[in-house]
Amino acid sequence: MAGDRVAHARYGGLGLPLAFVALPLYVLVPAHYAGTLGVSLAALGALLLATRLLDAFIDPALGRWADRCLAQSGANSHRAWTMLAALAALCVAGFWAVFLPAVSGPVALLWWCAAAVTLTTVAYSACTILHQAWASLLGGDASQRAAWVAWREGLGVIGVVLANVVAAQWGVVVLACSLTITMALALWALKHAPWKPASMSSSLLALDWLQPWRHQVFRRLLLLFVVNGVATAVPATLVVFFIRDVVQRPDLTAAFLAAYFVLGALSVPVWLKVVGRLGPSRAWACGMLGNVLTFAGVCWVGPGDVLGYALVCVASGAMLGADLTAPGTLLTGVIQRTGRADAAGLFTGWWQMATKLNLALAAGLALPALQWLGYRTTEADEASRQALTWVYGVVPCVFKALALVMWWRLWARKGWE
Repeated sequence: MAGDRVAHARYGGLGLPLAFVALPLYVLVPAHYAGTLGVSLAALGALLLATRLLDAFIDPALGRWADRCLAQSGANSHRAWTMLAALAALCVAGFWAVFLPAVSGPVALLWWCAAAVTLTTVAYSACTILHQAWASLLGGDASQRAAWVAWREGLGVIGVVLANVVAAQWGVVVLACSLTITMALALWALKHAPWKPASMSSSLLALDWLQPWRHQVFRRLLLLFVVNGVATAVPATLVVFFIRDVVQRPDLTAAFLAAYFVLGALSVPVWLKVVGRLGPSRAWACGMLGNVLTFAGVCWVGPGDVLGYALVCVASGAMLGADLTAPGTLLTGVIQRTGRADAAGLFTGWWQMATKLNLALAAGLALPALQWLGYRTTEADEASRQALTWVYGVVPCVFKALALVMWWRLWARKGWE
C-alpha cells in the first residue's frame, strides 16, 4: 500500500503546480485587470471569451498530439516526460507575463493580456491533456482509476490553496517564484512515475478526430460534464467580486477561498471511499445534490455576514471532492469500455475543450450580464449586490440541479459506471 501511495504521488504531483496556473488564471485575472489595472469589464469579458474559445478549440488537436507522443514513447516515459517538461517551461514563462505586464494603458494592457493568457492557457492545456492521458493508460477497476484521479486532483486542490495563500500574503512575484520551484519538483517526481506503453491504431493515423463522438456513452458523459461545469465556472469567475461587494470583506478573500479548497482537499479521501462503495456515477450524483443544498446559502448572505459565507464555503467545499474524483474516473472508465486506450489523449482533448468552453462562457457571458443588470465595480449599492447574488448564487444552483436531472435520465437508467 505504501508503494502504491508513492506511485500515486509521483504521478499526481504535477497537479499541484498546474493548479498554481489554473487558480490565478481563471479566478484572479478578471479582478486583477478590471479592478487593479482599470480595464473595462465588458472589454475584458469579450477578450477572455475570445482567448479561451481559441484555446478550447485546439484541445482535440492537442489530444491527438498527446496520443502520438504517448505511443512514440515506447517502453519508457522519456519522450512523454520531455514534452511535459518543455510545456511546463512555457506555462511558467506565460504566467510571469500575465501578472507582470510590461505595458501600461487600457488598450495595450488588453493586447498584452490576450497574448499572455493565450500562451499560458495553450501550454497549460497541452500539459494537462498529456498528464491526464498518461493516467488513462494505467487502467484498473473503478477504485484503482479513482485513486490516480484523486491524487492528481487532490494535490491540485492543495496547489490551489497554496497559490491562494501565497498570492494574498506575498503577491504575484512570490507566487510566480513558487510556481517555478514546485513545477521543477513535480517534473522530477513524474520522471519516476508508473508507465504503461501505448500503441497507435490505424484509425488515429488516419486523422480519426471524431472517434470519441461515435460512442454514446462518451457523448452523454460529456454533456453532463458541461452542464455541471457551468455551475462551477460561474462562481469561480465571480467569487472575488462577491466577497468584495456583497460580503464586503475583501481582506478575508484568501481565508474564504482557503476554507473552500482546504475542505475540498480533505474531502477527497472521503469521496474516494464513496466512489468505492457506490460507484463513481452515484457518488457524483450525491455530490451534485449536496452542492445545490449547500451553495444555495449564498442567497441569504449580506454585507458583513462573514460567518454565514464562511459556512457556505466550508459546506460547499466538502462537496468539491465529488467533482474532483468522479468525472475523471468515469472518463477513464469510458475509455476502457470503448476499447480505445490508444485514443486516450483524443478523449481527454475533447473533455478539456468542454472545460474551457465552460470557463469561456462564464467569463464572456456572466461579466457582461452583470454589467447589463446594473452591477458596477466601483459601487456596492443594493442593486449591484442583488445582481451579483443572482448571477453568482442562483444561476449555478439551477445548472447543478439540471445536471442532476440529466444524470438520472441520460446516465443512471443505463446502469453505467
